[in-house]
Amino acid sequence: CSCPMASPPLFSCSCPMASPPLFSCSCPMASAASRAAATAARSAREMRGAMPTRLRVAAMSLLVGLQRRGFASRGSPLVELRELELKPRRVLEFVAATTERAEAMRGVLPALRLVTLPAAGGALNVATQFRSFPGGHAERDAARASEAGDARWRELHEATVAGVRRETSSLFVEAPLVRDFKLHGLFDAAHPGTGPTPGCIYELRRYQLRLGYDVVPRFLELFSAGLPSKLGALGTDPTTSLVSLLYSDVGSLNEVIELWRHGGGTSAMEASRVAARSAAEWRGAVAEIAQLAVRFETAIHEPLPASPWR
Repeated sequence: CSCPMASPPLFSCSCPMASPPLFSCSCPMASAASRAAATAARSAREMRGAMPTRLRVAAMSLLVGLQRRGFASRGSPLVELRELELKPRRVLEFVAATTERAEAMRGVLPALRLVTLPAAGGALNVATQFRSFPGGHAERDAARASEAGDARWRELHEATVAGVRRETSSLFVEAPLVRDFKLHGLFDAAHPGTGPTPGCIYELRRYQLRLGYDVVPRFLELFSAGLPSKLGALGTDPTTSLVSLLYSDVGSLNEVIELWRHGGGTSAMEASRVAARSAAEWRGAVAEIAQLAVRFETAIHEPLPASPWR
């Protein structure tokens, strides 16, 4: 089976990604999108003879896109990125309120991994949260319902909402290479590294890729090919680690985020960056990745005292 959603790969599968496609999919990760792809494939074959060439090409392009995009099914693990734009005069109040209620916050939000404020590299005063939901949409829906009925959550909300100007939410999928390269990932609640470290920073490297169903898979292919040389580059600070690589599923599509942790702070980040420039395979991968991207941003984030990871 060549179904990109199958983990581990299945060897007897009627998923529509199988060749030839079959239409009674038993892939456990099958979603409405995969069934739509199967139906589209059948319809495309039926219409192929009568359809004008230009329309036939457009229909087949849509089919390939549905098959390759690999939308997360309802049970697929998801990572939520919450960004709270704070009013500048209320930032210290927000930090104090969350610090005072840190234990309750972690109890109400077991999915919470990281809470930060950016220190450089873009808009400041944006409280940034990463939450992980191994059970996908169903788990997230249940968590939201639970929060609404929890007095601790209501109290936290009342203490912080006045300082929030705007809040956004995007959902991401953790790339398979997180497992392949044995990275920490966002689904492991254990603290990355050796534990909380004073002066630790997180680096968010965000790519907005051009549109197209094949662009994210191509990015992941290039990134995977160059990553070993970057991780093993001589001079990389020992406190630097790639925590996760994510690509968007709901929100601004074709966005990719690298999440790095630098236990030694900005000096560790700078040393690791210099070391990466000597990694030939990584430099080659970046040159090709640049052809896929329309925008690239990097920002330094400092974990708040209330953050489970610091």
